[in-house]
Amino acid sequence: MSGQSLTDRITAAQHSVTGSAVSKTVCKATTHEVMGPKKKHLDYLIQCTNEMNVNIPQLADSLFERTTNSSWVVVFKSLITTHHLMVYGNERFIQYLASRNTLFNLSNFLDKSGLQGYDMSTFIRRYSRYLNEKAVSYRQVAFDFTKVKRGADGVMRTMSTEKLLKTVPIIQNQMDALLDFNVNSNELTNGVINAAFMLLFKDAIRLFAAYNEGIINLLEKYFDMKKNQCKEGLDIYKKFLTRMTRISEFLKVAEQVGIDRGDIPDLSQAPSSLLDALEQHLASLEGKKIKDSTAASRATTLSNAVSSLASTGLSLTKVDEREKQAALEEEQARLKALKEQRLKELAKKPHTSLTTAASPVSTAAGSIMTTPAIDIFSTPSSSNSTSKLPNDLLDLQPTFHPSVHPISAAPQVGSTWGGFTPSPVAQPQPSAGLNVDFESVFGNKSSNVVLDSGGFDELGGLLKPTVASQNQSLPVAKVPPNKLVSDDLDSSLANLVGNLGIGNGTTKNDVNWTQPGEKKLTGGSNWQPKIAPTTAWNAPTLNGMHFPQYVSETTRSLFAINWHADINHCCSRIS
Repeated sequence: MSGQSLTDRITAAQHSVTGSAVSKTVCKATTHEVMGPKKKHLDYLIQCTNEMNVNIPQLADSLFERTTNSSWVVVFKSLITTHHLMVYGNERFIQYLASRNTLFNLSNFLDKSGLQGYDMSTFIRRYSRYLNEKAVSYRQVAFDFTKVKRGADGVMRTMSTEKLLKTVPIIQNQMDALLDFNVNSNELTNGVINAAFMLLFKDAIRLFAAYNEGIINLLEKYFDMKKNQCKEGLDIYKKFLTRMTRISEFLKVAEQVGIDRGDIPDLSQAPSSLLDALEQHLASLEGKKIKDSTAASRATTLSNAVSSLASTGLSLTKVDEREKQAALEEEQARLKALKEQRLKELAKKPHTSLTTAASPVSTAAGSIMTTPAIDIFSTPSSSNSTSKLPNDLLDLQPTFHPSVHPISAAPQVGSTWGGFTPSPVAQPQPSAGLNVDFESVFGNKSSNVVLDSGGFDELGGLLKPTVASQNQSLPVAKVPPNKLVSDDLDSSLANLVGNLGIGNGTTKNDVNWTQPGEKKLTGGSNWQPKIAPTTAWNAPTLNGMHFPQYVSETTRSLFAINWHADINHCCSRIS
């Protein structure tokens, strides 16, 4: 089987739709291709373990879910990916695995799809057992033996006797699970199992290095231990000799499959005389008869054994350092390649001129023309006398042109935002139509007020006078000096109709009459007509500010009622 299967592509597409990049990468790393997981996918997952916003349990569950597949390729690659993250990923990943009660339950896994499936299923069961044991070891000691500090001041060399006797057996169990993989060079026939073997090989070197340092610490303290401790220590040392033989065979297989000889450490066994010295010391503590041996001979034997084991540890450390150096050189080569690729991309891009938002520059006919940018958030200048006022309530009403006479006594025009600035504009042209002289009917004309000749706005609407505020009462106006109603009824009515100026478009200013006890409703002597807005709704107050140029329909109705009341009053007096 080669290439991604249709199932792999569909699964990856499903994760793409759901937006789960981690699950998609897990699927890509564990496809049905008979080859190890691709490095780019493993590197991405390693980076995910270092990100704090990545859900580690979700990542682990995605890998566990892939191990439920029936194909040995998918399951084997899932185990390899998990092992890779345990070794090279953030420690949070292995901490989560150690906190789980169960991990891989593959002790009965069997792929019956072919002969190769039968063979690989055996190694899958062994491999999953080692990963489980690796997580259990971390749970028991709270650190990974393959990552501990080594040397004279390392963790295993500075450990106390009681803790050492409990820790070394944990290393032995993990070492046994690793060596139980028990593969030979003839069975490493595909890229999947080869990838798993390389991870096991690196773990074996680091794990045995910690194991070796623990044995050195044990031998140095052996002759000072109690009888029970010496018995446990002697048993640990005998198991160590057995595992040293097995690890030597494992390293021979690694040499046969093409691993560089410089990456394989040299294991130096302790002299056999050391075992005899240890047994004699334990027998002496138990009260048995033994051969006479001097303290000097025991010290010499112990010194030779420790030096042999130290040389083995030094060889293991050199292999580990060589691996780290190779990984560092590989990363530097990758960074250099990425840098060169980036420089090539920048060289291919055309050089474009940069423009600023404040001063856009355009070149034409060999000259550079600069145009200032328009600030859309700036307020209009008050010095521009011909500019339009801003629309009220953010364009809820149409714009209008106030008619203000250029005289010193003219009132200031209120701006939309609360400021008051003088804004004289041109007088609108008079329009023909009904002309009513309200000053002649309801009050005396002021000599210093100039009325618009037309009295109508641009759309032909009648200009309405403003009224006082609602909070103000209407004081009594002065009594006009001239008598409007004479003794003759016909002449009185004729004078009244003439003063109203209805029908002929002319006004008679010879008689000015006001009703006693009422104030002029035209705003006083300094009142000037304003052009009303074209909208049907004009509120007297807006945002807490009074606009005298707005007169509501209610005010106009009240004015008409008062006018008719005045006519009826005049008629009642005549009668």
